[in-house]
Amino acid sequence: MDFYDFIRMDQEQREAAVWEQGTFIAVRISCGCSIVLYAMDKFFAEVVYLPDMNQVMLVRGFKSKSCLEPYLEMVDLSEIMI
Repeated sequence: MDFYDFIRMDQEQREAAVWEQGTFIAVRISCGCSIVLYAMDKFFAEVVYLPDMNQVMLVRGFKSKSCLEPYLEMVDLSEIMI
């Protein structure tokens, strides 16, 4: 599946695609929501989950590297730095 196939899907189909094909990368908390980052084939997906309601609110895909900025401080590169 490519990025454009993903964004043409409805919310429920995107959610299923992430669970079936996504690779978990990180989770962050913002405004009481858990925002989970997944790697898809050549793009990323975020799942916005409301723990208090036990509900997925949004599943979105993106290709822009700028959308990864909130996760950068969570990544430890010390093992690969020379």
